[in-house]
Amino acid sequence: MKNLLFVIIALGIIINPDTSFAQEPLKLRPSPLELVTMMYEDTYVKITYCRPSKKGRDIFGGLEPYGKVWRTGANEATEITITGDIKIGNHELKAGTYSIFTIPEEKEWTIIINSDLGQWGAFTYNAEHDVLRFNVKTEKTDQVYEPFTIEFEQNGTQKTNLLMIWDRTRVTIPIEFL
Repeated sequence: MKNLLFVIIALGIIINPDTSFAQEPLKLRPSPLELVTMMYEDTYVKITYCRPSKKGRDIFGGLEPYGKVWRTGANEATEITITGDIKIGNHELKAGTYSIFTIPEEKEWTIIINSDLGQWGAFTYNAEHDVLRFNVKTEKTDQVYEPFTIEFEQNGTQKTNLLMIWDRTRVTIPIEFL
């Protein structure tokens, strides 16, 4: 009886291979995962984020409305991991892993370091888990940045700038290694 059932199932798959047993092919994410790192002495900084593209859209004040909490990328919320204490935006931050959220405005952004990890977007963002909040000025760039970009820019011996750039908007967040 078991053999007959096996043959019937096997014949069904051969005759009609489009069954629930077939798997859908993997699809590439439209906003790819990116990782940027910086190291000074024993302190390592790693930022994991997804890079949405402009695709002809109005970004800040359009796709990403002013005054609303943004995941600072696409897909999962952006995360920062640091292995030693640092100063970020002139505020001390203990070693650990945190989510980074932002509130874009035309002339400045609010940078939010939050202890809630593993979030999809900012849908469940909770300000009660904020570790730090501070503001940075925006700058207009000469060129258009098609994908959202996070990068480090050296700024002295034990200092770096964390840059967030998309479309023609750039913010610079100073980091000092302690």
